[in-house]
Amino acid sequence: MPFAAVNGIDIYFEIHGAGPPLLNISGTGNELRRSPAALNPVNTAFETLHYDQRGLGQTSKPSSDYTMADYADDAAALIHSMGWASCHVLGTSFGGMVALNLAVRHPDVIDRLVLCCTSPGGSAASYPLHELGRLAPADAFAARMRLTDRRWDPAATEPIPDLGRYYDQMVAAATTTPDAEQLAGLRRQLAARAGHDVLADLGSMTQSTLVCAGRYDDIAPMENSELLAARIPDARLEVFEGGHLFMIQDRSAFPTIIEFLRGEP
Repeated sequence: MPFAAVNGIDIYFEIHGAGPPLLNISGTGNELRRSPAALNPVNTAFETLHYDQRGLGQTSKPSSDYTMADYADDAAALIHSMGWASCHVLGTSFGGMVALNLAVRHPDVIDRLVLCCTSPGGSAASYPLHELGRLAPADAFAARMRLTDRRWDPAATEPIPDLGRYYDQMVAAATTTPDAEQLAGLRRQLAARAGHDVLADLGSMTQSTLVCAGRYDDIAPMENSELLAARIPDARLEVFEGGHLFMIQDRSAFPTIIEFLRGEP
C-alpha cells in the first residue's frame, strides 16, 4: 500500500487520473476505505492525490492532540513528497478548513484553490459538530440531517432532495458504532476543528479561489461562503442547489469546479 512518511507520521494516499496535479482534502471523519477515491469525478481531468488525514483510516494515529496547523503541514509535506512544487487544491468541509490553513501557512504550494461548503472560523465558524455528541443517538441523527439540508423531511419519499442512495448510506452509518480507534481520531479532528480561525488572514491570500456553497446548508451557512468570497482578494462565489452535500445533489457542481481548476472562464 502507498504511504508517505512525512511530518512525523505515515500518510496513506492514492493517486487517480491524469493531468495537472490536484490535492483533494476530504471532510470530517472521511477515509478512503469508505469513500472510494477512484469514483471522484475530478479524476477525469487531473492527477488527483487523495489521502487519509491523521488519526483516520490507514494513516498514523498519534495519541496527542491535533491542531489545524498539523493538518495543513501534513498536506504541504505530502505535496512535496510527490515531487510536486505546487498543485491545485480542492478542500471540502473540514478539508476546506485544512486548505485555508494550508493557503495561509504554505501559500507557494497552491496554484488554484477550491473551497466547498466550508468556513473561515472565528465569528464565521461552521456549526460546532462536536456538540452533537451530547445528544441521544436519534436526536443527533435528526439534528445532523437538518443541518446537512434544512429541507430534510423524514416523512417524504425523498427525505433530502437529489441525494438518492447516499441518504440510505447516511442512515446506515448512523446505526454503525465506530471502533475506539476511529472514535479517538474523529474526536481529535473535531477538537482541532473547533479551534479553526483564519478570518484575519483572508485578505493576505493570493490564490485564485472558487468558493462553492449549498443553498440549504446549515453546517457551513452560505453567509460564511459569502464572507470568504468577499474577503479573499481573488475569489468568486458559486451557489448550488443542495445542502452540505451539494456536490452530490447538483450535477453542475463538479463541471464548474473542473472548469475553474482548468482556468476556464
